[in-house]
This record gives sequence, C-alpha cells and structure tokens, in this order.
Amino acid sequence: MYGRTIKRAVDFMGALVLLVLASPVILVTAIAVRCFLGSPVLFRQRRPGMDQRSFEVLKFRTMLPEIGPDGRVLPDAARASRFGTLLRSTSLDELPQLVNILRGEMSFVGPRPLLEQYLPYYTEREQRRHSVRPGLTGWSQINGRNGLGWEERLELDAWYVDHVSFALDAWIIVRTIPAVLLRRGVREHPATFNAALDEYRKSLVDLERA
Repeated sequence: MYGRTIKRAVDFMGALVLLVLASPVILVTAIAVRCFLGSPVLFRQRRPGMDQRSFEVLKFRTMLPEIGPDGRVLPDAARASRFGTLLRSTSLDELPQLVNILRGEMSFVGPRPLLEQYLPYYTEREQRRHSVRPGLTGWSQINGRNGLGWEERLELDAWYVDHVSFALDAWIIVRTIPAVLLRRGVREHPATFNAALDEYRKSLVDLERA
C-alpha cells in the first residue's frame, strides 16, 4: 500500500513545499546558468520511468554548448566547466526534478532514471527497477553513488524495490543529506570511470565469445 498510494501523497506534498521554499535558490541558479553556460537553462532528456513509461527528466544545464565557435561538435571533456562541475557536485542541477516529482513521474526515493538505450541490457532482476517511480536519491546513491560499478549499483536498486517502505525511504533521505553536503561518491566526469551500461554489457558478451 505504501509504495503506490501513501508514498505518492508524501512525494506530492513534499515537492510542493520544497518548490516554494527553494524558489529563491532555483531562481538564482537559473540566472547563473544563463549567464555562465547560456541557453537553454534546462537540460531535458527522455528517460524510462515506472512501468518503463517514458518521461522528460529535467535538470539545470551543466555543459557548454555542443557546437564550438568553429562549428565542430565538441567532446564532453571540452564542454565541461567549473560552474557546471560545481552544480553537479552540490546536486543543485537536480532541483528542477522537483517538478518531475510533482507531476508523478518521479519520487524522492527510488532507482535513478537511466538512459532509454539501456533497456535491452538489464537482467530480469534488474528490470524490477521499473516497477517503482525513479528517484531523486536512492539506495545506491547513499552506498557509493558514482563510485559504484554497474553490477553493484543495479543490484542495490533491485534490493530497494524488494524492500521499499516508509522507514527505508526516511533513512535514505537522512543519509542523503550528509552525502550531498560532503559530496561523497561524486566524480567530476562519471563517464570516464564507468562505461555506458550498453557498452559494458556488450563487452562482456564479446569476452564470452572470445
């Protein structure tokens, strides 16, 4: 009962209150993004949510424009900036996801929404991550965040789905606060530490065939 009804009511009220309280921070961050990184201020990307329903996840933009002054497409490393790194390390870039929570597309606690291209590469157990709403924070986030490998991270997400409760969600939120403040498990460029899940799983198949 908690996972589908009470949890949603708590999410809605919590997101509504936090959007009001955090509105000055959101406004200042939006202005800073526009000044330092340009337009658009928001980064939007389709991600699979509960029951694999696609939705548009919202974040503050943290990268410089994809096209350089010479008209060439820039690699991610060239698009990084100190301001964008600050936004990611403090999790300020995630504030627009309060809107996703308000809409019912996300929850405060749950597996983080990953890329749609990963869908064919989950195991049957890992697919259980889509039986709940994706979260702003989650069990894997307080147990390693970007420092975890894919196998461990996805197993932690599956464990959460099997044990979801009000007490567990409250504990995860309590643990998230110092993790964010102390920037635990944050890597400046996570993609340089972990390959994309689809590439990782393909490489395992190639090794088995070799």
